[in-house]
Amino acid sequence: MTESKENYTLSTGGVVDYDVGATTAVDSGRGGIGHRINKFFLLDSASSERYSNEDLDPVRPELRTWNARHYALFWISDHLSVSGFRSAASVMAVGLSWRLALLCIALANIIQGVFIVINGVVGAKYHIPFSIQARASFGYYLAYLMIAMRMIVAIFWYGIQAYTGAECVQSMIFAIWPSFHNVKNHLPESANITTQFMTAYVIYFLFCLPLHYVGVHRVKWLFLLKSIATPIAAFGIMGWVVAKAGVGQNSLFDQGNTKQGSALGWAFMGSLYSNIGGGVTLMVNAPDYSRYSATKYSHYTTAVAVPFTATIITIIGVIAASGSKVLFGKILWDPLLIIDHWTSPGGRAAAFFCAFSFFLSQLGLNIAANSLAAANDMNCLFPRYINIRRGQFIASFLGSWALTPWNILTSAPAFLNFMSGYSVWLAPLCGILVSDFYFVHKQKYHVYELYDFHGMYRYKFGFNWRAFLAFTIGWVPLLPGFIPTVSSIKSVPGMVHLYNLGFFYGFGAACLSYFVICYFFPAKETYLDVPVYMAEDSASFEDMESSSANEK
Repeated sequence: MTESKENYTLSTGGVVDYDVGATTAVDSGRGGIGHRINKFFLLDSASSERYSNEDLDPVRPELRTWNARHYALFWISDHLSVSGFRSAASVMAVGLSWRLALLCIALANIIQGVFIVINGVVGAKYHIPFSIQARASFGYYLAYLMIAMRMIVAIFWYGIQAYTGAECVQSMIFAIWPSFHNVKNHLPESANITTQFMTAYVIYFLFCLPLHYVGVHRVKWLFLLKSIATPIAAFGIMGWVVAKAGVGQNSLFDQGNTKQGSALGWAFMGSLYSNIGGGVTLMVNAPDYSRYSATKYSHYTTAVAVPFTATIITIIGVIAASGSKVLFGKILWDPLLIIDHWTSPGGRAAAFFCAFSFFLSQLGLNIAANSLAAANDMNCLFPRYINIRRGQFIASFLGSWALTPWNILTSAPAFLNFMSGYSVWLAPLCGILVSDFYFVHKQKYHVYELYDFHGMYRYKFGFNWRAFLAFTIGWVPLLPGFIPTVSSIKSVPGMVHLYNLGFFYGFGAACLSYFVICYFFPAKETYLDVPVYMAEDSASFEDMESSSANEK
């Protein structure tokens, strides 16, 4: 409602003045209540001709403010979190030693970091989000299906991370007011949440809302702050545990593999797939972050920051959990449970600082990784009414309250199944995006045609059958192995083993098959000799053909 009106030049060469009254479907003279409601929610920058708005357009030069250190700081604070502490728990629970667990997590994050960078190149070069990138591969209508699928996943993750954020708030309250432990529960057992935790959950939710109002290009300060605070908290917890308990004979470091032979190998692959699955959505929506890149190379630091920080926090988590067994008689993988034992006045102050540091981490993570992704998708699906700001608010309410994450996170197996299951579809999606950009179109897109509903990327009826066929090849064979993980249907060992290779098969099969199909059945109308980028003009969206030599 506050976006400014701008002039834009389309690829056809004509100039269109996008006035609010010109874009409304209802004539202003009719003046009914429906028209007034429509006009109230209609975005000032909405364009019915391009089916876009200011947030969906390529990022203007003055908003491309993220450089290499900002991406590195984001991933440092992302992994040095409560979830990072817990990462080795599920892997060791299936029978792997701490060494293999560390190797598994490090390898998974190396793969994540590399593919986040690879798919993020399109955002850094053309400054477009995933939702626009998908049009080049799938066509306008089929892209909507992929966008909706990714949007649902982002909303799910928002709810799950909101739950973790509420745990941080709960620990902060425990540190300030220990009597909060004794708050009486007024909710039924079937609710799967207590009055105490619901209070913390509401507080976390309310803290998130103001930050959704701020554009992602303006929250670099939050990443800097939490990248300083969270390492101090993480190393502080580990240092306290080592000082109090050491690393003795009861340590998890003495625990070997509980499985042998092929069973151990498949347990490793299953855990690898689960950990990669947690990052597939970040691979897919990499352009949502990289589009703000100051240069086309700024986001490359992701490839180093992701595996490095994930490995460090895994080691810290194992050390802390090992010491907790000595100190408390049971293994505590959750750092918040460890600091809840710090009950002295000085200990409570330290507990508050640690909980607050993780709280900042959860705020930044949920905004940048989840609400932004869902908002970009809603922005593409409903560009006349939803921009990124509105989309973030919608995602926060849906993820936090419609999803009820406390019902999802009732057990570790349920969480693992959720985390790995959706990559059955997202891995082939990512594979097609990569194949289309690098191998089929050879990094040559026409950015203005991506916004033209009747342009070259419409394909026939807005549907690229080549992408649909490759997508089907990528996920259908994995379905027999996936279904038994979420139901009581008896599993077939061979299908389960294929499912444990799910990311590698899904990504690889879709990537290769899409290239082969396009090689024999090319959509030649979408091929370019030179790429076409957005004009380097902060005040307009003008057509400008340029060669890669003119790229900035």
